[in-house]
Amino acid sequence: MAQHFSSYDPERVLFEILNEPEARDPYRWYGIETKLAGAIRAGAPQHTIIATGARWSDDDDLLFLEPLRDANVIYTFHFYESHIFTHQGATWGESWWHFLRGVPYPSDPENVLSAANEIADPVHRLQVVRYGTDRWNATRIDNEIAQAADWSAHWGVPIICNEFGVYRKNADAKDRAAWILDVRTSLEKHGIGWAMWDYDGGFGVVTRENGHAAADELTVQALGRAMLVH
Repeated sequence: MAQHFSSYDPERVLFEILNEPEARDPYRWYGIETKLAGAIRAGAPQHTIIATGARWSDDDDLLFLEPLRDANVIYTFHFYESHIFTHQGATWGESWWHFLRGVPYPSDPENVLSAANEIADPVHRLQVVRYGTDRWNATRIDNEIAQAADWSAHWGVPIICNEFGVYRKNADAKDRAAWILDVRTSLEKHGIGWAMWDYDGGFGVVTRENGHAAADELTVQALGRAMLVH
């Protein structure tokens, strides 16, 4: 596949080894990723490779990696912390997320109680309570992203965040925009390129009504952009 696309402009076509791998053993994934990177490089000597950590491209799994023995690699991570907030109402991932609704951002021990009390299972309810006691806010997000930035600086390699976002279904619109703003601001503070997930799906910057797409102003502003005036 790499050889097939090797004639395309290397400045416009990059090879991502795998989006959100599900390898629970990071050592095994590192071996797999190394072999795949070698195969890509053999077929496409000039193109940039995108590499990531073992489990769903999480930021903490990125920190486990040692860079590949290849100078033309960008390392990526996805940021959805905390999933208690960003995936409330989701019907994939953890099976109980679809029960979550009204989870606030920023969080504190008091403002999560209403959402926590809606969760019947005590173990899952405790996770919502802990989301509150962990006080997820701009500082907490920045501390998380700073770890990825420090990893990049330590190894002298470039990183990007090519996914972050909040599922719209059960999230308060203003809280959702606040989270997006805090993540985007932190990424830019640390010089990390970014792409939000997604365009017009459940996490989208665009909403659809009667088949017509419209940019959501709160999301556009949180991304540091301006609405187009026609």
